[in-house]
Amino acid sequence: MRDRRTFLKEACYVTLLGASAEGANAVEREEKARIRVTGEWEIQVSAGTFQVGRKRVHIGQETLLKVSPTTLLTIKDEKYDSLPIYNPKAAPWTRGAKLKQLATSETTAPNMLVTSSLVLKSAPGSGSAYQLGRDYDLEAQWATFGRMEGGVPANTPVWADYVCGWGRIDSIVLERGGKIVLREGKPHNATPQAPSIAPKETRIANIWLPGNLKRLSEESLYPIVEPAYPLAKGKGESSAQRLLPKTYQKLTSGEPVHILAWGDSVTAGGEASSVETRYQNRFIALLKERFPQANIRLTTAGWGGRNTDSFLNEPPGAEFNFDHAVISQRPDLIVMEFVNDAWMSPEVVEQKYSYLLKRFQNIGAEWAILTPHYVRADWMNSNTERVESDPRPYVAGVRQFCAKHGIAIADASLRWGHLVKEGIPYMTLLSNSINHPNDAGHELFAQALMELF
Repeated sequence: MRDRRTFLKEACYVTLLGASAEGANAVEREEKARIRVTGEWEIQVSAGTFQVGRKRVHIGQETLLKVSPTTLLTIKDEKYDSLPIYNPKAAPWTRGAKLKQLATSETTAPNMLVTSSLVLKSAPGSGSAYQLGRDYDLEAQWATFGRMEGGVPANTPVWADYVCGWGRIDSIVLERGGKIVLREGKPHNATPQAPSIAPKETRIANIWLPGNLKRLSEESLYPIVEPAYPLAKGKGESSAQRLLPKTYQKLTSGEPVHILAWGDSVTAGGEASSVETRYQNRFIALLKERFPQANIRLTTAGWGGRNTDSFLNEPPGAEFNFDHAVISQRPDLIVMEFVNDAWMSPEVVEQKYSYLLKRFQNIGAEWAILTPHYVRADWMNSNTERVESDPRPYVAGVRQFCAKHGIAIADASLRWGHLVKEGIPYMTLLSNSINHPNDAGHELFAQALMELF
């Protein structure tokens, strides 16, 4: 992973590529436009040229943009019918009740509560205030709270006043007439999206404003270097023809083909908005577009919070026993996703996955391994969310294993790393602010699988 300062320098000064010899010479004489933070909530876009993917754009004059401070919500008299006992030993996002404006799909959005603002009351309006540390306790980072013994009575409603932030993505846009403008995005507590732009407008950069941000910094800027993930222009056979020949033949001939998706909570569906938007269902839909005659049956074996060892350690007859859930299904193709295997070193990957390979070969099943999506930066031993190159040893181990044994790899991790160049903070694709991708994240998996074909 590159040094943060090096990345910021590269990200904020976009290299211009000439389209012709004459154009290249002109470009060399013209200064590159740049984006920089010039105040707490001010950004300067200088005159010059930008390269956005293959598109070269010209900025005619310097522009100062005023950015609205991070979105804050002031909540009054939010009712909770009762409070659970605060559990300091639980995961921080499960220690008690969740402040409703910060509740995500299954957890809470971290670092968005203005801690000093929380007041719990016995009645709405000017009801008596409970005391923190005596009547109730609070996990401030994750905005979870619960009553203490002898404090807030059990089975008693409470009302909360508090201030919290919601994240936002704003965009720096070049309008059709050549004017640079700021478009403000819609706030959300976990998965904000960049605002839409009109045809023939160009999005130059995004600005990431996490909830509770105190001021802009260079890390707020996400210049758009490559708007789309670059696909390799291979010639000859596809990876599927070489590494998944039985599956490929059945897809092209119209013979019945059975695909089994095996994995953890992501494969089980978290946090796709529907069955149809899960990565494996999107993969099947895209396969049917690619092979209209295909006769595909999909089976899913997804077990939340578990890894490959969990399946192997289940007793015979159990729902998620490996032999029952995977081997006995006799699939033609096993698509495997396990972000919960990310604890493995390359040596452990080689050992454990070699066993799986033998089991799959014994039933004549082909195998495609998905590299995992990005999760919380600290869970990947990163001190920044600007992660382009996956730092996890597990991912390196999977790549080595697949290359050594001729296993198909759908390298979704590369697509997550490319999000920086697309101007997208990857955390805004995690619905639970920890490790569960939204529909856009599931789509990255589906596209990585389709790249094999």
